Amino acid sequence: MEYGALLEASAKQVGNIACMGLDPQRESLPFDSGDIRTDLNAFFQQLFRRMALSGLIPAAFKPNIGYYQSLDKPREEDFSGSLALADVLDLVENFFPGIPVILDSKRGDIARSSLNYAKEAFDAWGADAVTVAPYMGSDSLKPFLDFEDKGVYILNRTSNPGGKDLQNLLLADQRPLYLEVAAQIAAYNEKRGCTGAVVGATNLEELADIAVFYQAERVPLLIPGVGSQGGSAVQVMHVLRSTGYPLVLARINSSSALTHPWKNNPVPDDWLEICEANLRQLVRETAL
Repeated sequence: MEYGALLEASAKQVGNIACMGLDPQRESLPFDSGDIRTDLNAFFQQLFRRMALSGLIPAAFKPNIGYYQSLDKPREEDFSGSLALADVLDLVENFFPGIPVILDSKRGDIARSSLNYAKEAFDAWGADAVTVAPYMGSDSLKPFLDFEDKGVYILNRTSNPGGKDLQNLLLADQRPLYLEVAAQIAAYNEKRGCTGAVVGATNLEELADIAVFYQAERVPLLIPGVGSQGGSAVQVMHVLRSTGYPLVLARINSSSALTHPWKNNPVPDDWLEICEANLRQLVRETAL
């Protein structure tokens, strides 16, 4: 299924536009068997089973590849982190069929390197979409865009504090750089569809400006920054509704609040109930 159609179908299937980030931290897991793959598998098995039984199904999942590959030790022939990611993707597919997976890898390199990164995301991992960085220009994006039915989210106005360092620089016509990037993303989307933008939830005025621009172009939006970064799903939904943006094309992401809100503190005995409650809130706040 073409990615834009998958976005719309999955949102209508579950009745929300929540995206669940799958970015576990080893020190925050409730299990410690000494084998990280076993612990991650046990964690997500329990969490996903609870979600499925409770009918709490987000409209997308977004694993950040760095959280998993950093657990590998390739020179010791240990690929526990990557194997754990493969397990997680299998679990998502089994528990939540029809829900898209966005591989958060933020790739972007010279053309041949980008082609390999695109194959990594779409052929090796089987992701439905990937995040990419536009800094190196069109030839670095083309290999991803050539996978015509796959989603490509281009970093536009990110949620991190340092995003403004470059993204808010003023051009000669006094427009901020992120609006020029938005124009180019819209042009890519017009040519091949399935081309979206990553726009953070942490600056609502900028989000509104971009949503107004994108609503007529039907550019998919991936909106991180809800939860620990300070963004509010309720406020994001208000912005999207007030600008007339087509909600079924948006995904509002929260990560640590859904998998380890206790951060580096001791894991509470009721960790599963806490994760369930936070996900229930996000699903409610992002309901169509």
